[in-house]
Formats: sequence, structure tokens, C-alpha cells
Amino acid sequence: MTALLMSAGRGPEECAWAVASLARRFEAAGARQGLTIRRLETVPGPRPATFLSVLLDISGPGAEEFAASWTGTLCWQAPSPYRSVGRKNWFVVARPCAVDAPVTPFAETDVEVVAIRTGGPGGQHRNKASTAVRATHRPSGIVVVVDTERQFSLNRRLALARLRQRLEGADEAAGRAVVTARWQIHDDLVRGNPTRVERPH
Repeated sequence: MTALLMSAGRGPEECAWAVASLARRFEAAGARQGLTIRRLETVPGPRPATFLSVLLDISGPGAEEFAASWTGTLCWQAPSPYRSVGRKNWFVVARPCAVDAPVTPFAETDVEVVAIRTGGPGGQHRNKASTAVRATHRPSGIVVVVDTERQFSLNRRLALARLRQRLEGADEAAGRAVVTARWQIHDDLVRGNPTRVERPH
């Protein structure tokens, strides 16, 4: 899946109008190329039928190349419908972005469990017997060692639970990073020198 975020950034209300206009132009151009384009998320603008941002999903042959041709600073060139000003260039930023962070699957078959000996308090039995556990989640490389219980089976169960928690924590952090990166796009707008200029027909 290829996703593109169009944003008005911190521009005036005309930029939200430009986002809506450019999104429609983008969807029409994609349809002509046989692509499927869906609006995953829209943030309404200050006026009816305007958007502060639109998150678009593009799928089909050539989706990445098509999205790339619309990436960068886009210019909607038209007089303002809201006020009488001489300016007619309204700039929008468009950037590819991740929609969701990948979720790391957890399966016990992906975990290597090794019995180990550990020192420290716990009695002679603990020092002589290999009741502690080192568990390695091979796909991610995360390792946990558990020696809190006197039985190997209990330490193994705890080790697997801790691995799950570590993976879930890593997935949550990756999800937050995706959201942060998406919000940073809103501040990426560079006015002038657009990569693409579109005008009303």
C-alpha cells in the first residue's frame, strides 16, 4: 500500500481549499491510470468542502511512481474565492507516509529457550540446577533472562510473558513514531518553487 498525505500546513484558509481541489485532481488522475484511491483520513478546513489535510491510499500497478509524481510542494493556481487579493498561488505539501506501524507477530516457535544456571541467593538447588531461562525472540533479537522461580517451567512461562510485553511495548513505540512523523509533514511546507502546478480547468 502506498499512502500520500496532502497538508495545508500553517497556510491561510485558501490552502485548505487548495488541498481539497488538489485531492480531487489527484483522484481523477489516478482513476485515469487505473489506480484505486481511497481517502483514509480527512481533517476539515475552516470553510465548507475544504481540508486541512487528506491522507490518501493508492493501490494498483504503478502506484508508487504515481504518488512520487505528486510528492513535494504543490501549487493550486487560482484567485481566492474568499477575498479579493492579487495573490493566486496557494501552496500545499504532499509527502508519502506510513499509515500504521507493522505489528511484530509472536509465536512460541520463534522463541529459543535455553536453560541456564545463575548465581546469587536462592539456595544450593538454584546454583546447581539449570532452572533459569534465557529466551530469545529470533525475529526481533530481543532476549530476556528469568531466574526468579525455582522451577524451570515457571521461569519459562515468565520469560515468554516478558517477551510478549517487550514486543508489545516496541510496537506501541513504533506506532507513536509513525504518528509523530505524519504530523511533522504538516510543517514541511516550503512555499515557492513547486514540483507541480495545477489550475482549475
